[in-house]
Amino acid sequence: MESPPALPSHYELTRGQEFVSSCALIAAFLLLGWLGWRLVTRLDLWQWWTLAAMGTGLVTADFGSGLVHWAADTWGRDDWPIIGPRLLVPFRVHHINPDDFLRRRFIDTNGEVAMIAIPVLLALLSVPLRPWWGGPIAVFGFAFCGLGSLTNQIHQWSHMPSPPRVVRAMQRCRLLLDRDTHAAHHAQPYDRRYCITTGWCNRPLDAIGFFRHFESVITWMTGAAPRHDDRRYEARYATRQQPDSARA
Repeated sequence: MESPPALPSHYELTRGQEFVSSCALIAAFLLLGWLGWRLVTRLDLWQWWTLAAMGTGLVTADFGSGLVHWAADTWGRDDWPIIGPRLLVPFRVHHINPDDFLRRRFIDTNGEVAMIAIPVLLALLSVPLRPWWGGPIAVFGFAFCGLGSLTNQIHQWSHMPSPPRVVRAMQRCRLLLDRDTHAAHHAQPYDRRYCITTGWCNRPLDAIGFFRHFESVITWMTGAAPRHDDRRYEARYATRQQPDSARA
């Protein structure tokens, strides 16, 4: 009997991709710092709406991480041009070989999210702060981008048996996605607990079947079957999947 292929792994960045990712991380960090400085020096943040705007930004970042995670997990094929190898393949690999995520370096883990954050931060820096609506939007955006740009890093921490001490403390306080909460997503068929920043949105979204209803609508409209590509990977590597060391 022919043995199944070895476990897949995430692609390695080229030197050019490393350079671009490094530049994106530096640019995103500087833009976020500039936005924060702008808020602190030009706004009176002792307002009733400050905590509301910041809290809403954090929740939206968590929801957004779940929406992107669900979309990449559920739809598409790894052979699609551009987004297949760059976006979808890492999601397929991650379910079959979750421990591979732990070997990815900081630049590799966070560079692509930083690229997405840059235009959003530039747009937020153009928001005028004088109108009554400018301050809340800017504070919301700062919280959204600050947390959202760390999505992949937080995800990686949730797979570490022993993340940094400060991170462990934040995980215990449920300020960041914790290991046990994320482990529920890695139970087959990988169809719940998609939110991977704070994890706050997971329970309510799962309780109302948000993603299942969304899938039903898309299948009705397009005829596409959810997680078809994911099941293909699972079948291919079925007897070679790793022990649940990164999922527990």
